[in-house]
Amino acid sequence: MGGVNKRKRGRKAKSDPPSTADIPTSTSPHIDDVVFSVSNVELIDPPPSSTSHRPRRGRPRKIPIPISILSENSNPENGKTIKGVNGVAASLISSEDTTMLNARVVPEMDAVVKVFSVHTEPNYSLPWQRKRQYSSSSSGFVIKGRRVLTNAHSIEHYTQVKLKKRGSDTKYVATVLAIGTECDIALLTVDGDEFWEGVSPVEFGDLPVLQDAVTVVGYPIGGDTISVTSGVVSRIEILSYVHGSTELLGLQIDAAINSGNSGGPAFSDKGNCVGIAFQSLKHEDVENIGYVIPTPVIVHFIRDYEKNGAYAGFPILGVEWQKMENPDLRLSMGMKPDQKGVRIRRIDPTAPESMMLMPSDVILSFDGVDIANDGTVPFRHGERIGFSYLVSQKYSGDSAAVKVLRRNSEILNFNLKLATQMRLIPAHNKGKPPSYYIIAGFVFTTVSVPYLRSEYGKDYEYEAPVKLLDKLLHEFRQSPDEQIVVVSQVLVADINIGYEEIVNTQVLAFNGATVKNLKSLASMVEKCNDEFLKFDLEYQQVVVLQTKTAKSATSDILTTHCIPSAMSEDLRM
Repeated sequence: MGGVNKRKRGRKAKSDPPSTADIPTSTSPHIDDVVFSVSNVELIDPPPSSTSHRPRRGRPRKIPIPISILSENSNPENGKTIKGVNGVAASLISSEDTTMLNARVVPEMDAVVKVFSVHTEPNYSLPWQRKRQYSSSSSGFVIKGRRVLTNAHSIEHYTQVKLKKRGSDTKYVATVLAIGTECDIALLTVDGDEFWEGVSPVEFGDLPVLQDAVTVVGYPIGGDTISVTSGVVSRIEILSYVHGSTELLGLQIDAAINSGNSGGPAFSDKGNCVGIAFQSLKHEDVENIGYVIPTPVIVHFIRDYEKNGAYAGFPILGVEWQKMENPDLRLSMGMKPDQKGVRIRRIDPTAPESMMLMPSDVILSFDGVDIANDGTVPFRHGERIGFSYLVSQKYSGDSAAVKVLRRNSEILNFNLKLATQMRLIPAHNKGKPPSYYIIAGFVFTTVSVPYLRSEYGKDYEYEAPVKLLDKLLHEFRQSPDEQIVVVSQVLVADINIGYEEIVNTQVLAFNGATVKNLKSLASMVEKCNDEFLKFDLEYQQVVVLQTKTAKSATSDILTTHCIPSAMSEDLRM
């Protein structure tokens, strides 16, 4: 036993710690944890310390690494190694070495602000009232010209908007300059100089490519401080913008976008803004699918505002089209083997295109770009995109060259003037209160998507009457001022006995005259001197009231239900 070494009691001796154990690596989730900074460039994997340390018991001692370690006589352009505090060596980056190092530009996070909004939403079911006000918070960021960008849905129906800078305890009242409902972007500003002190505006970058790294910065739920999530661009295509009920170019990313992230910028690895976070896909079968408004859409919105002094909107080609992928269909349309395009099904009667184009015309090209049989055009290398992207690049009032093939194999060239679309059932009232008119307890109003959502909930696409949904999805306006007028409800009174169950039924005519919109209906009723008021409703229903009795009973009904007026302000004009 004397030749056997006895094991010492106590803790087992620790081996020498690795030299890089105390140096943060690229796995750190915090952008603010800057390891070494030269001209706003962060080294992801800095060189380890060359100084040796004697092993000691307990936790290894951390070596502090200063943010700024350049001496007075150091020259960053030499690309040489210099010595910093505590003997820590750091390599300066020369212009030749930047492509060899895993470097990343730190985005301008101080330009990201928190947006506080107070909303007062109209009550579309009781249009003379407003709902209880509520508050929300979202994100935004500073751009050139002392302006701030955020999402339109973040300030919808706002009564007050405030902004707070990163690290500040002061909220500044903002002024809304423009709201782009279709593209879900809003433009704000703040009066005075205090808010803008020390804030550098973000710079916009080019449209990224697939697998490009993106960093989403904002103020989502779960905390009060700024939050950073990272991911890559996984898809670029025409997306459905939920708030605007439109289809525009969008980016799909795998970075988490949560409530409160809306309006925050998405930065590239070069530190430039490549988009605005605005919506995400929530489903049990998917994870981390977020959507970003890309720079082409953002720039279009800003230039539209600067050009017109207000937001005019994205123009569209006022047609519905059909794919021409079937060879027999192409042969019947007189198309040659080398010709491709899409067939026009219907044309919006109120659109400028209705004066030149015809149903069954085949659109061969738009602005000199050939359209494929599936309706796509070349986008970038290895990518195709819907030709509506070309239309969305235009501004309202711009002209576009369109080549079509007519049924007699005649090729025609048109110079079309583009305009924004006027929907029969609008997706938004654009901040205006709903219109209404009341006579003898009958509440007349116009149909819009917010009205359907108020009446039937978020599943209105399944719960609303089939005829209203058909008009929402397929009907065009026959004139620019056409509206769908309905009897929203009947406020019960002696004069309307038997009519109480009429709900959300369209009004087709009054005393034999077609009802074009709510203002024309209110005008006809107010000027009526006939003995009876006769309303022709859908499904062959008829409502008849004595004129004098109906008008005299209206004031009592308004008093009973505490309604301030028999018609909205816009109908009095």
